[in-house]
Amino acid sequence: MSMKTFVLLKLAPGKEQAAVRTIRSLEGVTEVYMVFGGWDMILAAESDTVDKLSSLIVARIRAVDGVSATETLVTTNL
Repeated sequence: MSMKTFVLLKLAPGKEQAAVRTIRSLEGVTEVYMVFGGWDMILAAESDTVDKLSSLIVARIRAVDGVSATETLVTTNL
């Protein structure tokens, strides 16, 4: 069963376009939206394990040049 998560991102000024291109190319990222407000981007991602999800967010998304902060929202079925 796949886990779906949403990640809110803050991006460094002037680095948005390059960061968006890189993030869109990451395996596991399914949707990317630029937004106005307290966050600059919302992305949807899917993974089949918590470990893979953690690796995607911590090792790959947060490592993208221009990403300055993230907040992860993991979905649940109640």
